Amino acid sequence: MPTSPKKPNLIVLGIDSLRRDRMSGYGYGRLTTPHLDKLASEGVLFEQHFSPSIPTTPAYAAMLTGKDCFGTDVVALRHKGPVGAPTLAEVLEEQGYNTTCVGFTGNPSARGFQKYLDYEAWMPDESGRCPKAENLNEVAVPELQRLAQDDKPFFLFLRHMDPHSPYLPPQPYERIFYGGDEKDPANDSMEPVYGFKPFADFLKSWIPEGVTDQEYVSAQYDGAVAYMDACIQNLFQAVEALGLTEETLIVVTSDHGETLYEHDCYFDHHGLYDCTLVVPLILKFPGRIPAGKRVQDVTVIHDIMPTIMELLGIDTPMEPDGRSLVPFIQGRPERKISELYLTECTWMRKHGWRTPHWKLIRALEPDFHFKPEVELYNLIEDPLENHNVAEQEPAVVELLTARMEAHIRLREAETGRTNPMYTNLGWHGKGDAPFASSQQAYDTLHIGSSLTARSLQANKAK
Repeated sequence: MPTSPKKPNLIVLGIDSLRRDRMSGYGYGRLTTPHLDKLASEGVLFEQHFSPSIPTTPAYAAMLTGKDCFGTDVVALRHKGPVGAPTLAEVLEEQGYNTTCVGFTGNPSARGFQKYLDYEAWMPDESGRCPKAENLNEVAVPELQRLAQDDKPFFLFLRHMDPHSPYLPPQPYERIFYGGDEKDPANDSMEPVYGFKPFADFLKSWIPEGVTDQEYVSAQYDGAVAYMDACIQNLFQAVEALGLTEETLIVVTSDHGETLYEHDCYFDHHGLYDCTLVVPLILKFPGRIPAGKRVQDVTVIHDIMPTIMELLGIDTPMEPDGRSLVPFIQGRPERKISELYLTECTWMRKHGWRTPHWKLIRALEPDFHFKPEVELYNLIEDPLENHNVAEQEPAVVELLTARMEAHIRLREAETGRTNPMYTNLGWHGKGDAPFASSQQAYDTLHIGSSLTARSLQANKAK
């Protein structure tokens, strides 16, 4: 009796905190991602890909289930309880895949892998730098070789952490995008960074002592991206050396972007501004999808799982909230979207509504930046979202609020769940009572050291 052909392999690079506008393939002026740019030239790049529910835990939940935040019931970094839908790892295991996750042990959104491997992605070595991507390769390449030897297809999920603070690329990447004097006493751009009490200890724990120029720290982010890009080429070379290129779907994406020196949200990823929402999506699958294509339509993170399922040829009952992007690749999209419901439970609890013209942000409790309860930005006239026009445009605020609330009511009815933005009151890890004032939030929230930051990423109940 003839056996069915082996299903394709899947490698997903989930690059934490990588914003697409800092990638050269997306038009950034610095050559930060030459190897990922080459991958895009061999596959498909999505130009307007968004992660609408930040930070890490809800974003990866959406990526790995195909569900929005109503479908996953996940909106908070410190999510408690299950993820409300089957994960990609669970579905692929049922289809006979071996599944391995590198760098995401313990987080509920990474549930369902057969094997978990860790690597050092936070703490510096004796040089004061952290070669995160090389540390990942030391674990991932042997695992790739092991998986390739098995008769079963495999799903390898790699969580790269280089663009996530602390930004500690090794030399020479530390200075490839910076040529100034980072300790110039006449430069005071880091004063507000060090003056922000909730993050000051964390930032001082990895930014070299005496740095006064924020451009230096931002250049560390770009250097970390470029360093990671070079190390990712090692992985691609291993795929080729193992003879896996033609039978492997490679997906490159991110859970969310990053705020560098924008919106007072220094060197982190909170705030529903576009710098945290814009992420890359690149697919390569020789012979199955075209090379060098760029898709201009708006896509979202929960489109990834249904797209993978179709490209792998797996037909299993599932009701994703996202759409397969294969029709977009083929130039015949069935259902376009232009408006997004936005959520964050990072260090603030807010939600909002984004259209091509406008961005509405509404706070569900006072935030630790003392920002107004309602923010409105004209994305055409003010794409960097620096001018809040909520008071000047009350009719637009009313219209967008109504559209957002109508969407919430619809999704609550469809899922039978209350909007998790309303129920996840313990999002900040300080009990279940909402903050009564911005001052209370400012005085209460505190990261601390890099070790503390690392612990926030994990929840040991898998």
